[in-house]
Formats: sequence, structure tokens, C-alpha cells
Amino acid sequence: MSDKDKALQRRVQQFLDNDKDLKGYGLKANVVDGEVQVSGVVDTLSEKTRLEENLKKMPGVKRLELGLAVSTDGAIDDKSVTEEVMEELNANPQVKLRHIGAKSVDGTVYLMGTVETPGEEQEAIKTAQKARGVTGVVSQLKIRPGGYDDYDLDAIFHHQVNNDNEDEGEARLF
Repeated sequence: MSDKDKALQRRVQQFLDNDKDLKGYGLKANVVDGEVQVSGVVDTLSEKTRLEENLKKMPGVKRLELGLAVSTDGAIDDKSVTEEVMEELNANPQVKLRHIGAKSVDGTVYLMGTVETPGEEQEAIKTAQKARGVTGVVSQLKIRPGGYDDYDLDAIFHHQVNNDNEDEGEARLF
């Protein structure tokens, strides 16, 4: 291992060992020719995503390979994942839960409904990643500035019967 790789591995391992959210996982780093490899298990997809974002910014990292599993302490089914996602979304004041729904299929969460801005969509995705058992998030959210006009009976009807995609000619997954 080159001196550059040894120095980079020390910096990465120090980050893993000292990060307030990651230090309890015992993650291990290895570096070969500037390629950082991290192995271990984390509880949530948001932890894995945040780790990836931080390591990509680290000087000397040419490539990143995360061999991380997202796992919980016990078995968690799709119904429980969906409930946890909805709890996370409900707790976030930047996400208007009124027109957003979620469904989990084998740990992948599908967000459906309407948001007012691209920022609200990104916030919903980031928030869903925090729930235990989530292994991926797919946004099927539609962006409609101003959301639904509560006095537009046609929009309310379509929203209530889940036919929002009828206008766009798209098929619903669920």
C-alpha cells in the first residue's frame, strides 16, 4: 500500500470512528490506488447516503465502493416500513403529508402524490430514507405549484380516487 493510500485510509477510518452517527457501527475502511472501500452494516439508508456524500468530498478519493448493508436489529415487514416512513414524513414540517402517500415493496419505498416544489420532493425523499428498513426510495411525486385547490371539486375527486395520472396518460404502479 502506498503512503498516499495509507494516509487516506487513516483519514477515512478516523471519520468513520468519530462520526456521531456512524461510530457505533464498527465500519471498516480500505484504500487501494485511491479507491475507498467501506464495509459493514448501518441501520438506515440516510446514514449510507450521508456517508457516501461525505467521503466523495474527501481529498484523495478517486472512487468509492460502499459494501454496506442496510439492516435493522430485527425483522421488519413492508407494512412496518411504510408506517415508519409515514411517521418520519409526518414529523417533518417541510413536507406536507396531506397529498403524499408511501408504499413499501421489499424495502423499496414508493412515494406517490403531489408536492408543491422540487425542494419539497427532495425533502420527502431524504425524510423517507431515515426510516428503518428502507433500502431504496423511488419518487413518483408530481410537482404542482400551489398544490390542489381545495375548492376545485374535480381535483379533489381525482385525488381521492387516486386517478392523478389519468391526465398525464401514465399508468399507476399501485
